[in-house]
Amino acid sequence: MAGNSFGEIFRITTFGESHGKAIGVIIDGCPAGLSIDMDKIQYELDRRKPGQSAITTQRKESDTFEILSGVFEGKALGSPIAVTIKNEDQKSDDYGHLKDAYRPSHADFTYEMKYGTRDYRGGGRASARETAARVIAGAIAKQFITHSGIKISAYVSAVGKVKLDKNYQQLDLQQTDSNIVRCPDPEVADKMIALIQNTRAKGDTIGGVITCVIKGCPIGLGEPVFDKLHAELGKAMLSINAVHGFEYGSGFAGTEKYGSENNDAFYSTAEKKIATKTNFSGGIQGGISNGMDIYFNVAFKPVATIMQPQSSIDNQGHDIEVKGKGRHDPCVVPRAVPIVEAMAALVIADHLLRHRTTQL
Repeated sequence: MAGNSFGEIFRITTFGESHGKAIGVIIDGCPAGLSIDMDKIQYELDRRKPGQSAITTQRKESDTFEILSGVFEGKALGSPIAVTIKNEDQKSDDYGHLKDAYRPSHADFTYEMKYGTRDYRGGGRASARETAARVIAGAIAKQFITHSGIKISAYVSAVGKVKLDKNYQQLDLQQTDSNIVRCPDPEVADKMIALIQNTRAKGDTIGGVITCVIKGCPIGLGEPVFDKLHAELGKAMLSINAVHGFEYGSGFAGTEKYGSENNDAFYSTAEKKIATKTNFSGGIQGGISNGMDIYFNVAFKPVATIMQPQSSIDNQGHDIEVKGKGRHDPCVVPRAVPIVEAMAALVIADHLLRHRTTQL
């Protein structure tokens, strides 16, 4: 199976299935000597783990990680870092009735057609359980990019039709984790939470949007052709389970503007630095970071598993009815915030290392 690795220099490979013994990640290219703060890794995992609140899946996983190689006396050795997380609360019996069924909008059908077999327990490799491994790698990438003064912050900006009608500059992003939905506006957060609770009560699910901001990114990250920085960020975000959309800068709203409205004019700051008066480019021009804030939105579809009967077929082509069973998120975005941050950190870490080789 191809496609389990991401990155060029700071490169990760994840492994494991939702109901297997463990999941994990191998991180290659982490610079030697980097101090690894274990508490910061666990903090990020705790933000993503199941069972953390009343509006998430009630699967109970401590998500305690174990580093097997690549770190000695708290510092990266420069060799591959291997990390595992044991799966502790699998209830595979919850999926026995789906052994031969193709669930609507899941990977069951396409996976079986491609590989001729599949792990039906919780979606196997296609499960969002895999993203815990990405969060581990992203937590280490965050520690690396911090040395360059870069900070990544993501937050929930929409759940269904409940939207946060403020841009990130009007918000105190330190308040993001002050509530269970991870929206930095308390009033809007309460409305989002109520919508998710009502949705769960109906046995349904709801989608949402996560906004991410990257501050302090230096000028020059990204390559001008196929590896444009926004293209790399887009691939990273679209690789996350349930993501159906990505836009950066003015995004789709920019299509409604004239060029004279959407262009970012340059000026010289009081410190004699070049900046732009506006930032519709989202901090990226020509695929290369320009030193302004990078910001983008990531759209998540409603979780495909719902607690309502749905018509489908089995692997013999027979008409069947399927209904979700077990523990599932009514809305994925609260737990996806650290995943978005992790994938953004992996892209920036990789391009920081690539950028070191572009000039003498």
